[in-house]
Amino acid sequence: MNETMRHMPQALSAHAPQGISATPDPADYRKALSCFATGVTVVTAHWQGSDWGMTCNSFASVSLEPKLVLWSIRKVASSLAAFTQSGGFTVSVLSHQQTEVAKQFASGDMAARFAGVPVQRQASQRQRLTEAVAWFDCQLHQMVDAGDHHIVIGQVIDFGWQDHTPGLNFWRSQFGQFAPVAA
Repeated sequence: MNETMRHMPQALSAHAPQGISATPDPADYRKALSCFATGVTVVTAHWQGSDWGMTCNSFASVSLEPKLVLWSIRKVASSLAAFTQSGGFTVSVLSHQQTEVAKQFASGDMAARFAGVPVQRQASQRQRLTEAVAWFDCQLHQMVDAGDHHIVIGQVIDFGWQDHTPGLNFWRSQFGQFAPVAA
């Protein structure tokens, strides 16, 4: 077994080295999760006459037919009701030039999050970020209770993308962009 493996619970492997804790430090768990590179998105909703938005890197495709995507939201998020009771959401996949937008939508009040960011209102009344690499406007399809989060699944009702614009990535708590490996 690789000597650099850390904190793999005994239940997962009968061959785990002695001394590995079954309940790892949460900070170590986050460090291990950060080894998986993700894209960076901003998810928006329109609820009770207001626009809501947040940075999210848990976005993923679920199904091609029907067209389903998912993301997750913390159960204690102040915007939980807006995203789970508004009937839908729009996901904007950020470009490599939108690092500051990702940071802007990660904290602060909603007016500050949208300030100065070019957006376009969809037929659904939700906002999409116009400089995003891709976007998916979705109706709420299903919610799944999952630990301290809800998995939010949406059925895509409209979408679009830009060619030749690299996306923004997040890896080990740093922003960056994909670089292909030579064959």
